[in-house]
Amino acid sequence: MTGELGQIIRALTSPEAYPHEVSAVEVIQTHVSYVLLAGEYAYKIKKPLSLGFLDYGTLELRRRMCEEEVRLNRRLCDGVYLGVVPVTRRGPAYRMGGDGEAVEYAVHMRRVPRERMLDQLIAHGAPIANAVRRVAREIASFHQRAQTDDHIASYGRPAVLRMNCEENFQQLSPFGGSLIRAQDVDALRQYVQRSLDRDGALFEQRAEGGRVRDNHGDLRSDAVYVSADGGVCIMDCIEFSERIRFGDVAGDIGFLAMDLEFRNRRELSDELMATYLTAAPDETLPVVLPFYKTYRAVVRAKVEAMRSAESEVPEEARTASREAAREYIELALRYASRSYPPCLIYMVGLSGTGKSFIANAIACRTGAAVLGSDVLRERGGVPAEDRYTLEQRDRVYDEMRRRAAEHLALGRPVILDATHIARRHREAARQLAARFGAPAFAVEVVATEALVRSRLAERVSEGVSVSDATWRVYQEQQREAEPIGPDEANVIRLPAETGLTPAVDAVLAAIGA
Repeated sequence: MTGELGQIIRALTSPEAYPHEVSAVEVIQTHVSYVLLAGEYAYKIKKPLSLGFLDYGTLELRRRMCEEEVRLNRRLCDGVYLGVVPVTRRGPAYRMGGDGEAVEYAVHMRRVPRERMLDQLIAHGAPIANAVRRVAREIASFHQRAQTDDHIASYGRPAVLRMNCEENFQQLSPFGGSLIRAQDVDALRQYVQRSLDRDGALFEQRAEGGRVRDNHGDLRSDAVYVSADGGVCIMDCIEFSERIRFGDVAGDIGFLAMDLEFRNRRELSDELMATYLTAAPDETLPVVLPFYKTYRAVVRAKVEAMRSAESEVPEEARTASREAAREYIELALRYASRSYPPCLIYMVGLSGTGKSFIANAIACRTGAAVLGSDVLRERGGVPAEDRYTLEQRDRVYDEMRRRAAEHLALGRPVILDATHIARRHREAARQLAARFGAPAFAVEVVATEALVRSRLAERVSEGVSVSDATWRVYQEQQREAEPIGPDEANVIRLPAETGLTPAVDAVLAAIGA
């Protein structure tokens, strides 16, 4: 710690510098700030940096950014962000607060137990699947109410995405050949260019359709606090750059999915994405998800590479950052090299068996567009009591297949999420795939009646599904269902008791075979 900021931080390590009881002060350093843990509170002081994507270069800018940090983080973490306090100087003494000259500003926060942060719970092997599902629902709700307008939407368009990605690559270039292989950066740059060239119209459509919003911007597991009673508080929202915070919701939730996979917890990533899409259905989010996960992995590689070069960071931490930067690049390369050819997967199973949850997870792993009959019914404006008539069912299936054809024509895999209990609907799905020369796969999910009753009741109590199927609808489907015949090819049968990730793995293995 050098210069006046170094003097300030050293002074603030004294318990006497605070207006409340403090026995000892712990200092945590990130690449852009110092966090001082003092008693029951934490104070974050921003470093006077100008990094292109971030500008804390003047005292006034740092004050404004502290105020923005409090305002934005209160959206997802009420009760933790308390306000902004000045760091004052009177003579040679520095204090947190007080009435002297303001020489810095700090975000004032209530401390949360470090051991209850999601990354720590993961590291210690705690059972956290329920917490991850809670986070997914919180983020889905947040995205649905987050602000969007033409200005915000512009940040999700291909031109801005190209600029953001190129900035990342340029900021990584000083580390090419020493920390990161130059050819890996080139391969990732080419992947970005191909993706934006191929799917540019889709990114535009998502911007026009309200999928670009004022997001969190830095959604990682070390920003998520999980209370002992299961509540979640999501901290550390990006305040310093609209260009980073404004973006497609796929990039926001995809950041956390990438982070979980970086920590070798793919099963938690599957739970996160399946739960998110159940709460906030989005036909094309899985299609753009690989791009955004690649982008976010490169962002983290850049951050870790920069931190590894900061002289004030302890050598042990710099070494860890160098290794993390390489691992993030390897993860980005895996995302960029993984692709699935056009195919059609049609789900089969009665309401309440869990097939939609599995369909969402499969879609996010394969980059498939996911078309759900429940979503189309809800958007069709048909009264609930008429949604499951044969006439309405046929209309929904016709619309699903029409939209599936558009995706298949563009070379995308597609998932049809519907019961497909009628043989004619299954046959129509296979004929559609054949029309485009794509293979078709039936994924049949079966469950006991006890499990279905439980799931249908849970849907009602939690209100987290677009499906309005009831026990009565389930019983009617039982009577009408036409079993899959031996002549129906490529059938993958999944008992509902199979875990989500094993189920997805089984489907992908069958497709690969």
